[in-house]
Amino acid sequence: MRPDTDALMLLRSPLLALPHAFTTRAGGVSQGAYRGLNLDDREDDPQAVAENRRRLVEALGFGPGQVARLNQVHGTDVRGARPGVQQGDALVSREPGLLLAIGTADCYPLLLADPQAGVVGAAHAGWRGTVGKIAARTLEAMVARGADPANVRAAVGPGICGERYPVGEDVARQFGEAGLGDHVQTRGGRPHLDLAGANRAVLLAAGLKPGHVWVSGRCSTQDDFYSYRRDGGRTGRMWAVIGLPDAAPARGVEA
Repeated sequence: MRPDTDALMLLRSPLLALPHAFTTRAGGVSQGAYRGLNLDDREDDPQAVAENRRRLVEALGFGPGQVARLNQVHGTDVRGARPGVQQGDALVSREPGLLLAIGTADCYPLLLADPQAGVVGAAHAGWRGTVGKIAARTLEAMVARGADPANVRAAVGPGICGERYPVGEDVARQFGEAGLGDHVQTRGGRPHLDLAGANRAVLLAAGLKPGHVWVSGRCSTQDDFYSYRRDGGRTGRMWAVIGLPDAAPARGVEA
């Protein structure tokens, strides 16, 4: 997959019927280290990022002013979504016409939906969020808004794969203490984390049916994606997005 293609190349889960996507690098206008569809404007050209964001949200039937996103802090706080930027690591909503966005570049994005209740959630799960069971916290916040775990579908998007993610003994110990020790693998004498498998396990333990959890199987260190570890810290960000459709025309106001 080439990052400079004109067309957006978005990954989608067959389990999620609502508008959603996991972005790749393809289809954007950013250049240099951020070449492609970079959606983070902290270091890249803000005008290029704004165009990248416009392309993504309009492809899903939303406008730039209909995006709820986060200043992510590698914690476990879940926020009720509203347009603009909040601080935390997960968002939940039952508001039509609002697109929830999670930014990643090795951490795992989680998208959840109960289409019958009209409730959606999105979470950012690095190792801290995973061991803190942010997936379960997000589901709890959705249930508080009317979701039924029996009806919730979840998608675990691209993130760093276990063979590329060595960690220290202290991190491995914390996973064991959290009941996630089965997702710590020893490779070359060092512990490695299978965050995709760990997040799936957390979702199942929280009440989701095995057939209602989809895992992309894609590793963020592949060329199709931005990767903080692979690129030495200077890289772009993908977005994972989900929202309830709005019958009204998309608004073009910048958040």
